[in-house]
Amino acid sequence: MRDYKFCLDFKVRDYECDMEGIVNNATYMNYLEHARHEFFHTLGIDFAEMTNRGVFMVVTKAELEYKASLKSGDVFKVCVDVERESKLRIAFIQDIYRSDGKLVLKGRVTGTAVNSKGRPELPAELEQAFGI
Repeated sequence: MRDYKFCLDFKVRDYECDMEGIVNNATYMNYLEHARHEFFHTLGIDFAEMTNRGVFMVVTKAELEYKASLKSGDVFKVCVDVERESKLRIAFIQDIYRSDGKLVLKGRVTGTAVNSKGRPELPAELEQAFGI
């Protein structure tokens, strides 16, 4: 397991499972997003405040590689790391591990910030907060 900047614990809820009794594939995106938002909060990044200033954080690409399934009641963690992908893009490396250490999902979510004119712009405060 790599050295992540942040990890957040979860527990699968019954309603997140499909008819096969496993977590629906789309639900994993919710887990990843919630972990990113919590990570941002630990860094002092407030989405509402940024939006009020005309800075909008957006996802531009998501790549998910499913390795194993989660079932109702499973305890797991979503881990987050950050890499600079380009001058304007940040990649969030997000992996999900079951409580027994089994890798469930490998993810890479790429994003940027867009200013009030709709132009990509990565504010210095984000670069500093993410250490990139």
